[in-house]
Amino acid sequence: MEEQLKFEQIVLPHLDAAYNLARWLAGNDHDAEDIAQEACVRAFRFLGNYRGSNDRAWLLTIVRNTAYSWFKKNRPSAIVAINDDELMEIEDHANANRAFHHADADVLRAALEALPLEFREALVLREIEGFSYKEIAEAVDVPVGTVMSRLARARQQLQDHVERKGNL
Repeated sequence: MEEQLKFEQIVLPHLDAAYNLARWLAGNDHDAEDIAQEACVRAFRFLGNYRGSNDRAWLLTIVRNTAYSWFKKNRPSAIVAINDDELMEIEDHANANRAFHHADADVLRAALEALPLEFREALVLREIEGFSYKEIAEAVDVPVGTVMSRLARARQQLQDHVERKGNL
């Protein structure tokens, strides 16, 4: 009974965020439901080991890891390794970010879904879920500099996609 109460207190308040991340990573509702459900099962199973203070970050890390396991099994071509040496230097994208607010929502959604998985997850965790760079780095198990580089490349690719569609 105590495990169930702990699960309700730690996991249930963040189910929407878990599904949201799974949806953005998977690209469709059906797969997102499978990923989010499996992540909740894993969260329940490992609840006894949880000692952290950021429940949402803990759960979304499980969702992210579950998604990658699911992709390896069901969509191995969805995972593209990105070499850190290939990552571009960080640029100031303040003008691009302002311009995105005026872009068509469907164009932005399509651009986001077209991003490589590693870029999409970083952008979703930062811009939609409000994670700090440090929280993203911990969730995806990469250095903060890699998170910053992925975000810079994701933003640049989004901007390029939206510009090609004539909305910026």
